[in-house]
Amino acid sequence: MQKVPREDAHLSERTLPSLPRHLLTGAELSSGDLERVLDRALELKAAPDSSDALAGRTVALMFQRPSTRTRVSFEAGVFELGGHPMVLRTEDLQLTRGESIRDTAYVLSRHAAAIGIRTGPHEVATELAGHAGVPVFNMLTAEHHPCEAVADMFTLREHFGRLDGLTLAYVGDGNNVARSLAIVGALAGVEVRIASPAGYQLEPIPGAVLTADPRAAVDGADAVYTDVWVSMSDDPESAAERRRVLAPYRLDDALLDLASPEAIALHCLPAHLGEEITAEVLYGSRQRIWDQAENRRHAQKALLEYLCVPESLGSGLTEDAST
Repeated sequence: MQKVPREDAHLSERTLPSLPRHLLTGAELSSGDLERVLDRALELKAAPDSSDALAGRTVALMFQRPSTRTRVSFEAGVFELGGHPMVLRTEDLQLTRGESIRDTAYVLSRHAAAIGIRTGPHEVATELAGHAGVPVFNMLTAEHHPCEAVADMFTLREHFGRLDGLTLAYVGDGNNVARSLAIVGALAGVEVRIASPAGYQLEPIPGAVLTADPRAAVDGADAVYTDVWVSMSDDPESAAERRRVLAPYRLDDALLDLASPEAIALHCLPAHLGEEITAEVLYGSRQRIWDQAENRRHAQKALLEYLCVPESLGSGLTEDAST
C-alpha cells in the first residue's frame, strides 16, 4: 500500500516540534512579552546597528495595499538586522492568476525566515499564518494593525518613561488602528478611551472605554490620537458622509487643551489636514507624530527578533504565543 504523505510533509518535519510564532492581532503577546519587546526596542533605537539577528536570512514582505511608513520601516529594519527584505507586490505574485494563499504560504516558508502581509480582509492573514511554517506578522488588515499599536506603545513609553497608568484617548473612526490600540494598550496597562459617533464605534473590547463624546474621552488624557476618516477599506462613496459625521472629532488645539497639560498628540499617518487633524497640531510643539513614525522601525525590529529569534529577548517569553 502506498503511503499517503502528510500535508506538505517536509515542511511539517522542518518546523515541528517548534511551532512558529505569529503576530496577527497583538493578542498573541502577553504583558511580559510586550514589555520585553519594548525594552529591546529602546536598546535598538540607541544602537541601530547592534543586532545581526537576521544575518543571512530573508523576510518576505507582501504588500497588497499601498504603504509608506510600513514599507520603509520594515525594509530599513530588516536591513539593519542584517537580513534581506524581499518586497512582494500583488502584481509580482501568481495570486493574481489564481494561486492560493495556502500554496503561497508553503512556497514562501521554504525561502523566508518570516512573512509579513499587508492586505484587506483579515482572513487572508489568518489563512496565510495557518499554512505557513515560519512566523507571519500582520502589517495591516481591515480589522487589525498590531505593529502600529506596539510601536505607539513604544512612543508613549519613550516620552513618558512608563506605560502603566497612562491614558490614551483616540478620537474618530473606530477602525483597525483603534481596535489594535485597545488590545495592545490593555496589555501595557494603558487605559484606552475611544470616542466615535454612532455607527462608527468599535465592538466592546476588554479594558477599553467606549464613548460618543470626544471631549469626555480627551479629558485629562496623557495622549490624544487620531487617524484618517476614510480608510483604504472604506467605500469611497461614503467619504462625504463620513467627513460630515466625524467633523466634531477633529483633533485641534481646543480639543487637545482638554487633555493633561503635558499631553501629546499622535497620528499614525497619512494625515489629511483640516479633516481629522489641524496643521497647528500636526506640526506644533505638542505632537510626537514624527517620532511615532520613526519608532515604527525600532519597535518592529524588536518584534522581528521576538518572532524569529525569541531567545534574544530572554527566557521569559511565553511558550504558547503561536496559538
